[in-house]
Amino acid sequence: MIDLLLLLMAVIWGTNYSIVKFAFQELDPQAFNAARMAIASAVFLTIIGVLRFRAGAPASAAPDSTGLDSIFRTPARVTARDALELTALGIVGHFLYQYFFIGGLALTTVANSSLMLATTPVVIALISAVFGQERVGARHWVGAALSLLGIYIVVGRGVDIGGEGLRGDFMMVAAVVCWAVYTLGSRRLISRHSPVGVTGLSMAIGTLVYVPVMWPHVRAAAWDAVTWPTWVSIVYSSIFALGVAYTIWYAGVRQIGSARTSVYSNVIPIVAMATAVLFLGEPLRLTNLLGATAVLVGVALTRTAPQAAPAEPCEP
Repeated sequence: MIDLLLLLMAVIWGTNYSIVKFAFQELDPQAFNAARMAIASAVFLTIIGVLRFRAGAPASAAPDSTGLDSIFRTPARVTARDALELTALGIVGHFLYQYFFIGGLALTTVANSSLMLATTPVVIALISAVFGQERVGARHWVGAALSLLGIYIVVGRGVDIGGEGLRGDFMMVAAVVCWAVYTLGSRRLISRHSPVGVTGLSMAIGTLVYVPVMWPHVRAAAWDAVTWPTWVSIVYSSIFALGVAYTIWYAGVRQIGSARTSVYSNVIPIVAMATAVLFLGEPLRLTNLLGATAVLVGVALTRTAPQAAPAEPCEP
């Protein structure tokens, strides 16, 4: 059952790229993102609050390690240090990450976006090595080199210097760095609190910063002219991409481990490119296939190398 759910997760995240890009035809990208982040944060906080209320236990009580409560509910009290770290994570991992991701996706292609984000485990491993958290071996370096080669094949050849596509690609690079920092910075909190609790609280904090900053985009959007397919896109991206898929990911990590769970995220770029070809009419060239192969092989080498950093989800 968990394997089928993880395949569903890959489909949700893979199709989300095209669904989000479709919504940009009617809505300003940052206005769209503000709406979906607000909805997702409200859902996360509601579920966490309901489970805490139903548990009927003090905040310091240990959760049931086998039930949904252990996935959603934060068992320990949030200390002052926890609050500061959650604030930092919310700004880096949700405010800045979402700004760069949505801005980049609006300017570049789904293929470029999904392949760049697929290199996140490579970036995490290299940052871990720089700060002495992990020793980088030969397999890591080979994996990193292959991933960079794949990105160059897809993005670098025939690039239009100063064009919108290049700016979008650079924003995607910034998004990858933000998510890598968020992943590494959340390790202590996740050891104290439930992973989805950390995600939900940090997302809510990031949303509290994101919405006011992007309010001019929200106010300028013609919400009364938004058609029902775009509203479906907002709800889908909020509930499924930011809610259901995260839940499946962490359930998989708890049940079968991060190494086996992370294999399924390699499916995401494939689904993303296929749906972009079918529904957005993006061209599928030989360079896309060659670049995707190099990126995915490089990521696989990094993830299977000894002492590799734990894999974390990276969602649009």
